Amino acid sequence: MTARDRARQAGLRWLKFNAVGAGGIGVQLAVLAVLKSGLQMDYVVATALAVEAAVIHNYFWHERFTWVDRVTGSSLARFAKFNLTTGMFSILGNVVVMRGLVAGAHMNYLLANVLTIATCSLVNFLVSDWFVFEGS
Repeated sequence: MTARDRARQAGLRWLKFNAVGAGGIGVQLAVLAVLKSGLQMDYVVATALAVEAAVIHNYFWHERFTWVDRVTGSSLARFAKFNLTTGMFSILGNVVVMRGLVAGAHMNYLLANVLTIATCSLVNFLVSDWFVFEGS
């Protein structure tokens, strides 16, 4: 495979990753809104739970769509790696940034959550590509 082919493949995978992520954003925002506004849960706890819901959603779509060409071995082991890496980065990143934006900057919790999601996207793609769905 040429360098140009690898770059093209990486670009296509990045687009797929973001398409799945868009669905995950919908899941995350819906869960956050239900937990925070509907159930009156603290926004930090609600954020962590909403992120985990999105992580689970995204894993299954990434396995079947984004990295379908790399799926070998145990799905359970990959799921654990995904949760321990991108899940950890997403939950910690979202909680820390959310606290700064909501408590510190007094930003609306949903707007703050959209901004925090964007900050974690590139790191999560790289970790998934290089570690969770190790490429050839």
